[in-house]
Amino acid sequence: MRGSSHLAIGLITGVAIAGLVPGIPFSLPGIALAGFSSLAPDLDHPESRLSKRLGFTQNYVRWAFAAGALVIAGYAYLQLRPGSEQRLCYTVALAFGLIGVGMQGGSARRLALLFTGLGTVVAGLYTEQLWLSLLGTFVALAPFTSHRSWTHTIWATALWTYIGHLAAQHLGWHGIALFAGGGYASHLLADTMTKAGVRWFLPILGYSFKVPLISTGSATGNMLEVAICAGYGLLVLGLVVGRIGF
Repeated sequence: MRGSSHLAIGLITGVAIAGLVPGIPFSLPGIALAGFSSLAPDLDHPESRLSKRLGFTQNYVRWAFAAGALVIAGYAYLQLRPGSEQRLCYTVALAFGLIGVGMQGGSARRLALLFTGLGTVVAGLYTEQLWLSLLGTFVALAPFTSHRSWTHTIWATALWTYIGHLAAQHLGWHGIALFAGGGYASHLLADTMTKAGVRWFLPILGYSFKVPLISTGSATGNMLEVAICAGYGLLVLGLVVGRIGF
């Protein structure tokens, strides 16, 4: 299913949680969190909507490799005498430069997400917030896994919900775990309606659960996605309005 459809379903799920779950106040940030969480499973795909947003530093990663090459070459020229050690430094500098030039699209984005995630891990350790470190670990590792593998499992859903639970304890924001977990689960449920399906219980069970209604990327599949989003939205809107009593 396309990223735009996942986002729409996640936001509608956030509205459902905010408007229908007793004790959860209606919260625009909570709805936005559900939308964000609905995109998180596809961090395992370098071309996904969220990967592109969180990987905004990819050009800086390439420049960092180029800068590293210049620093190493300058050090070798200014500080080392001609010989094997200097040649080794020049070789390393050349390698850094070639890596920087060669990184395009997905490879640069993966490294950018790795650095973004590691930075979040360090921030969590420095501020003693476990949820930040767990979030950073997820962001750092997800891009280096195969698509629709461990990020598309019930275990990843539980982990994401737990991160929300820890964040709620630290921030005092009631309902974060529900918004986070509901948004994340909505992605897996939506992908279950595609022909590829979802292996919910990897690695214990490799069976792909699916209700093969949607062929992602096809004209018919795109129209069906729109219809599902519209139907889901109208259903939630009707339930919320009925509960409020307008």
